[in-house]
Amino acid sequence: MIDTLAAGDTISCTIERVPNNKGAQDTIVRLMRRDPEIKRALARAQSLRRRRMHSYIRGNRLWYSREKAARVARCEQGASFTMPFTHDIAPDLRSVEQYLKLAKA
Repeated sequence: MIDTLAAGDTISCTIERVPNNKGAQDTIVRLMRRDPEIKRALARAQSLRRRRMHSYIRGNRLWYSREKAARVARCEQGASFTMPFTHDIAPDLRSVEQYLKLAKA
């Protein structure tokens, strides 16, 4: 399936089963972050974190207490995402294709 894709094709992926190893889970989450909706949500969460950042003076220096980053992309069974295909992500897709259901969108 991956060999037949051209650059710029939109693909939809669905997680059929969650991998046991952390490396494969991280790869899937990294691929999920390429989805335009997830990208938009992460950018919005980042800008809101910047607005709500609390600064205080301690030892005549400015310190910041920062919020934890939002976990918008989660590796859960049944989660689906779409993204444009580029050839630089082909090795990542091949390494986790046993856990994903790939289709052209």
